[in-house]
Amino acid sequence: MALGGQCPPGASPGRGRRVGDLSPAGDAWGDRVLDLFEEAAQRVADDIAAQGGTALAVRCDVLDKASLEAARDAVLTRFGRVDILVNGAGGNKKQATTSPDLSFFDLPPDAIRWVFDLNFVGTLLPSQVFGKLMAEQGQGVILNISSMNGFRPLTRIPAYSAAKAAVSNFTQWLAVHVAQEYSPRIRVNALAPGFFLTEQNRFLLTDEASGELTPRGRTIIEHTPMGRFGDPEDLIGTVVWLLGDGARFVTGVVVPVDGGFSAFSGV
Repeated sequence: MALGGQCPPGASPGRGRRVGDLSPAGDAWGDRVLDLFEEAAQRVADDIAAQGGTALAVRCDVLDKASLEAARDAVLTRFGRVDILVNGAGGNKKQATTSPDLSFFDLPPDAIRWVFDLNFVGTLLPSQVFGKLMAEQGQGVILNISSMNGFRPLTRIPAYSAAKAAVSNFTQWLAVHVAQEYSPRIRVNALAPGFFLTEQNRFLLTDEASGELTPRGRTIIEHTPMGRFGDPEDLIGTVVWLLGDGARFVTGVVVPVDGGFSAFSGV
């Protein structure tokens, strides 16, 4: 599958940064790396350039429409168009997670709002700003990052699970909307990763002092038939497929990449 000539804004931290590494040297692919922290975006852009690609680092706040519009303008000035949008912003925080010391009834509203806004609103607003360009072009691909939590809500993380369920639902809604109202050549899909160790969930899955798996981490591995956490590299094949012409008749789907977690009943 070839993605040459298509130009995606991507994300830099965690799993999202691997999208930028999809562009092979010599392909006519211009990556736009959007991040709240310009230094992080620049590091990813430099890595892409070192591999022979072309990249532009842009500071962007996915919860600020004016910031997104400024990023869009910077992208258009440099590259002239946008073919692909990968909505990779997301994460959880400890203050929005239940524990023996913090019950569901005492979760602070600001922490819940932070998690929900980052994951859901941080997907919706970029889709408005960059999706409008695709509507004007009559073609494009949007890839959202949902989660297995959207299918099977996990204990302790109510805001994150609810937000990812919202991302999955929004993916289906937007796929129908843009195909019917603007162009059937605009596709919207989502990736639903299983369990990948990230900075946002490490405190839940590994012991900070020993580095060993927590009881929760061990339970996850026991319920993942492939017996391990995912590696960001495991996402690449599915991402390339969803973004490329091989999926030109695929829209409105949420694809699990979870090592079999969603297929396993536990017995």
